[in-house]
Amino acid sequence: MCPGVGARLAAEPTVATREGRLFKELDGDAGIHAGEGYSGGAAQAPSLSHAQALPDAALVESPPLPRLEANRIEQEPAPLPWRARLDKWKHDIEAWCHNVELAPDLAADIGSPRWYRGLATLFGLSAAAVAFWPSFSAVEAATPIPFNDRIRDEFRSQTIAPLALGGDSGRKMGASPLVHPLARVPERPMIQLVSTLGQGDSLQRMLQRAGVGSSDISQVSELVARAVPPGEIASGTQFDITLGKRPAEGAPRALDELAFRARFDLDLAIERNDGALTLVRHPIAVDETPLRIRGTVGSSLYRSARNAGAPVAAIQSYLRAVDKYLSLESDVTSGDAFDLILAYKRSAKGERQVGELLYAGVERDGKPRLQLMRWGKDGQMFAASGIGETRSAPIGMPVPGRITSRYGMRRHPILGYKRMHAGIDFGAGYGTPIHAVSEGTITYAGRHGGHGNYVRINHGGGIGTGYGHMSRIAVKNGARVRAGQVIGYVGSTGLSTGPHLHFEAYRAGRTVDPMSIRFVSRPQLDGKERGEFKRRMNALLAVEPGAALANFATREEQLAEAEREIDRLAPKKIG
Repeated sequence: MCPGVGARLAAEPTVATREGRLFKELDGDAGIHAGEGYSGGAAQAPSLSHAQALPDAALVESPPLPRLEANRIEQEPAPLPWRARLDKWKHDIEAWCHNVELAPDLAADIGSPRWYRGLATLFGLSAAAVAFWPSFSAVEAATPIPFNDRIRDEFRSQTIAPLALGGDSGRKMGASPLVHPLARVPERPMIQLVSTLGQGDSLQRMLQRAGVGSSDISQVSELVARAVPPGEIASGTQFDITLGKRPAEGAPRALDELAFRARFDLDLAIERNDGALTLVRHPIAVDETPLRIRGTVGSSLYRSARNAGAPVAAIQSYLRAVDKYLSLESDVTSGDAFDLILAYKRSAKGERQVGELLYAGVERDGKPRLQLMRWGKDGQMFAASGIGETRSAPIGMPVPGRITSRYGMRRHPILGYKRMHAGIDFGAGYGTPIHAVSEGTITYAGRHGGHGNYVRINHGGGIGTGYGHMSRIAVKNGARVRAGQVIGYVGSTGLSTGPHLHFEAYRAGRTVDPMSIRFVSRPQLDGKERGEFKRRMNALLAVEPGAALANFATREEQLAEAEREIDRLAPKKIG
């Protein structure tokens, strides 16, 4: 800085700060010396304090000193009024927001200004939320239109409604104005339906339910009776019925065609030709070659027969028949051969029927040990080796199953103490048929204490048998039963821990071990019947195993196929 300028500033009577405020120094040593900060002068100017320069009353505010820049004095321009105010407001707002806490903890300093400020913030925000709460008032989507029956029906068909309540969503559209209602609904010219003959039903009632007129029902009954008795038509038979037009309004439809399977070897059809119903027979070729099944006994006769393909019912009949002559536990061993011959039918249409057991045999080392054949109207099994003699045989098995408890003393499974078990228990499934071991008369059938449902049979000669714990009884007191007839079903009534059969045997009214009973009476054949019996058995034994399953041989007219239209029109090869 120039020396001259420094000397002149030192001689000024007042010293002003940058902000324009005057002050004075009480301490002379702390004063501002004239020329301090300047260079260039050899002699120092005397220093004056503010108090010495001017009295207190003479201290007045002086204008700001000019700023010295680049060795020249320049006056700083004043900021624009709006910009200065804007900056000042911005600065003040930032400072206020920094220092003020708008959302304090209302659990602290309750009652203080800070707490009231937070409460005001809470109320303000809540009021804003309520003010901006959305409105749920209805908004009109379209101009309302008046409803009538046609529009209401059209809308109803397009709505979603449960089908169980009669809804027809999407299935049936409402009629448009272009549709004109008909005075009468037109009927179909023909109706095809299938009707089934129920258990205990009659042909007349079945046709009446199908909508056949009474006059046609009478004609059908008369025509069917010419081919097969109506009572012999099996329940469950299906009838294909075709009904034509009504002869008059309100009258039943006319029967055009009726077809059904009358027998295994006969189809019947009733057709209307020239206004009259006629019967048409369609015989079906049937092969009645018996079904023969042979095999070797393994660990179980039952399982071996099942593995050979024998039906369950046929195996049960075989076991009951053989068990009357041989013990299945000791007399029939592994390595023996079993032989079953069953009644069997096959039709040209592919249906098959398995009938009753015709022959039961057991062989050992290639020689027959037992040969039984069904003979007579009552269907009893006769042994080929004893048709002319009387002999005894052990008691048969009432159910196909294993022995779970034998005759004698044992601890009762329910009562918990030892007492006499006066019979044999057979383990069998619930509902398994129970068969009479021999012919006789029912002397008791009903509830019998711990035996539950119980049946007792008198076989004559002081011999009787009892059957307990049945689920259901199939005979009545005083009824006559034959050997093998079903008298009840396995259950668990009375004192029982599970389904099984309690089987008892009586001799002179006292219980004995059923395994010790042997029946002496055997049906016999006279000389003429013995000859026919042997011829029939030889014919059965001549059937080869599996012959009934060979290709079915039918007549040529049944094998001929109708010529197809495309084959008839195809060009024929010449030469």
